Amino acid sequence: MPSTELPTPTLIVDTREQDPLPLRRFPTIRGTLTSGDYSVSGLEDLFAIERKSVPDLVASVTVERERFERELHRLRGFRFARLLIVGARAEVEQHRYRSRTTPRAVLHSLAAFEARFVPVVWIAIPEEAAAQVEAWAYWFTREILKAAESIAATPQAKTP
Repeated sequence: MPSTELPTPTLIVDTREQDPLPLRRFPTIRGTLTSGDYSVSGLEDLFAIERKSVPDLVASVTVERERFERELHRLRGFRFARLLIVGARAEVEQHRYRSRTTPRAVLHSLAAFEARFVPVVWIAIPEEAAAQVEAWAYWFTREILKAAESIAATPQAKTP
């Protein structure tokens, strides 16, 4: 019989996150994640969100590129992974960051990363980004629980 309980995921915020998103809907804990900045307790190998501010993004596609590409490559192994950029795309397009790297180079790198690795999502303000992370965590957890219930409800073949 399917459960009618709604999932209440506990979000994990990586200990290296210096300015975490203002998550409010679900419980949060600090922990060291092998990939990403946000995950769900018990689903750390399935769900990961890598968060970048615009200045972090610019540094990640330039001076920290090799390390960042390795991180994005690891995210390919997750069932749900996103690169979440907290800031407006216009900040990059209008070169409102401290680097000589052109907006075109940043955006082209980002497009290549999205084609190779994970979807990229831009959200302008931290409160909206937090709400999106919580929505992704809720719906992903819900889908995992539904799949588990379906497996548990499937009659097992009897062995002789």
